[in-house]
Amino acid sequence: MSTSYAVQIRKALDKHQKWRGEECLNLIASENLTSHTVRQLLSGDMGHRYRADDRFYKGTRFMDELEALGEKIACEVLGADWATLRPLSGHVADMILVSTLTKPGGSILTVNPVDGGYPGLSDQAGYPTFVNVRNLYFPFDSERMNIDVEKARGLIEDEKPSLVVFGQSFFLFPHPVKDLADSCKDAGSRVAFDGSHVLGLVAGGEFQKPLEEGAELMLGSTHKSLFGPQGGIIVGKSGVESEVKGRQFPGLVDNAHWNRVAALTWALDEARRVGGKYAVQVIANSKALAKALHEGGVPVKCADYGFTESHQVFLDMSDQKEIERFAQNLEDANIIVDHGIRIGTCEATRRGMKAKDMERIAELIVSVYKGEDTAKVRRDATRLRRQFNQILYT
Repeated sequence: MSTSYAVQIRKALDKHQKWRGEECLNLIASENLTSHTVRQLLSGDMGHRYRADDRFYKGTRFMDELEALGEKIACEVLGADWATLRPLSGHVADMILVSTLTKPGGSILTVNPVDGGYPGLSDQAGYPTFVNVRNLYFPFDSERMNIDVEKARGLIEDEKPSLVVFGQSFFLFPHPVKDLADSCKDAGSRVAFDGSHVLGLVAGGEFQKPLEEGAELMLGSTHKSLFGPQGGIIVGKSGVESEVKGRQFPGLVDNAHWNRVAALTWALDEARRVGGKYAVQVIANSKALAKALHEGGVPVKCADYGFTESHQVFLDMSDQKEIERFAQNLEDANIIVDHGIRIGTCEATRRGMKAKDMERIAELIVSVYKGEDTAKVRRDATRLRRQFNQILYT
């Protein structure tokens, strides 16, 4: 029986690798590719080991050395005074944020999930509900896909939220951190920036600089526009280090998975060395893809505002059945998106695709949108994907 299971496991892995790894145009905005070195580090000996701040475990001196180096690089890349690479995911980083900078009975101001905010920080079964923190939501301009500054200023002045968190999951344009920082300060609100989706662009010097604009903390996932292993990170200004970093162990993060820390350290150094060129190309590719889709008749959000300034293109579709049908038809054509529908350019960019290749991808998506034979589109999509087998910006 165990041999049978082994065969089943191997078959599932091989099928996935062949399909998603070799045949599909992977356009999910929350995914990226790690370099071969990062993948090697994930399988290294540190994946078997423990360390603890109280020195309970011996034999950790090189893990300590690596963590310090990773934190130093993160500070350099993201413009911070301190960093921690220990959060196991972007969501765990959010949990650390809420747990350390709010108290039961307090409030948190975020973008509403109905406007593209992160559900994990909402009152719809998100983490604040577990720690008795009340949710407030930014007034939002759905046409511009951004926070309404004047209405938000009034809400902050009136409600005085404990914590204001900029950033969202459907993230096309920089958030008005600088415009609202003084209002937050006057209200006594702590300010954070959830850069889960845009950390790679921030690291590359594009999009915005939240810590210079008034945020005390920046946090998020390390595997979306940032091309690290799956995990989380928090960086910040010196005044908040002891409150957040100093309190994460052991109540919120115990074993930090040190192979992941090693891999993330390497990925951050990749971002330090070549992240600028990568970020510029990601945004250029997003703009080219959005423009070509729009010209092909696919409804794209924010056409009047330049479509996007990030790694995401957001389709302007509201009928859920139509969205589900279109997403499934795209999958049948080996074009992988989510049910947003958000289309991400990170992985395609890391494979070396440029604006002209985005136009080719757009042609394929338009063909599916217009109801053309998915089998034919699948052949063309796979042919295009197989032209890009390297991983660049490493």
